[in-house]
Amino acid sequence: MIEVTNLVRRYGPHVAVDRANFKIERGEIVGFLGPNGAGKTTTMNILTGYLSSTEGNVKVKGMDILEHPTEIKKVIGYLPENPPLYMDMTVKEYLSFATDIKRVPKSEKKQRMDKVMGIVGIEDMSKRLVKNLSKGYKQRVGLAQAMIGDPEVLIMDEPTAGLDPKQILEIRALITELGKDRTIILSSHILPEVSAVCKRVLIINRGIIVADDTPGNLAHRLLGGSHIILRLDATEAEASKALTKVSSVQKIEFKESQETGTVELVAEASQDVDIRRDVFKALSSANIPILMMRSQDMSLEEIFLNLTTIEVGKNEEARA
Repeated sequence: MIEVTNLVRRYGPHVAVDRANFKIERGEIVGFLGPNGAGKTTTMNILTGYLSSTEGNVKVKGMDILEHPTEIKKVIGYLPENPPLYMDMTVKEYLSFATDIKRVPKSEKKQRMDKVMGIVGIEDMSKRLVKNLSKGYKQRVGLAQAMIGDPEVLIMDEPTAGLDPKQILEIRALITELGKDRTIILSSHILPEVSAVCKRVLIINRGIIVADDTPGNLAHRLLGGSHIILRLDATEAEASKALTKVSSVQKIEFKESQETGTVELVAEASQDVDIRRDVFKALSSANIPILMMRSQDMSLEEIFLNLTTIEVGKNEEARA
């Protein structure tokens, strides 16, 4: 559905996007993450045709965005971080204007407006001036604008900004539902939100795409092997003696235990080795009770921080 090849955007000497490459298929909901100033918004603006690239190209449904801008804009709905609202219009007037801009046939106009207002929950606000709405409802009106043309691609920048917890859950559910037959790119600083709705993430830092994978695969890559967390009814010396007999355990790191009179540690094995059975047998032989055993996972926040502080350093070293 979307194919980005060697995308570059410069502002004078500053490179905002640096040779970005990625593909997004129909029906994917992809999280697009990065620190402030990383190039997220610039990339999204290029995808929507709002900005042109300095180098490289973008294709949507096989069409080059520079050669077929009008056709591509028909299939893209965009919700920027600050929705483009006209404050002195009523909600209904604004959406009517949006349907005209999107060239929705007049015969479908009312039906389309009613459907979209129902989906985002703003039917009761249709006669109110936009300027009198709360930030949450303004965000919903902005989302309705993005959806009014029934686009095949939705690009959303901070779609739940300003919403209360109940509204956030509703918008998450809506995004998941919309993703069944649309391609969605979601940018957000609320990483649990991305984890909740996106099965794949793109992470950009200083204009460079530093990751493109599922959160699980990224965590596995960064951890570098099999890691399990153990809480044992033993001393550090007893635990070390038992676990050093397990040949597949390469490293043991003790942590502060959350339970008095116990020890907590991370046992690390080589890549793709499941050490749970061997660890269990070794500890059982040493008569050491296992109070907890679980795989060590990385949250999306940890993955994000790791990649945005380490990967770019590697890239800069490679360029030197």
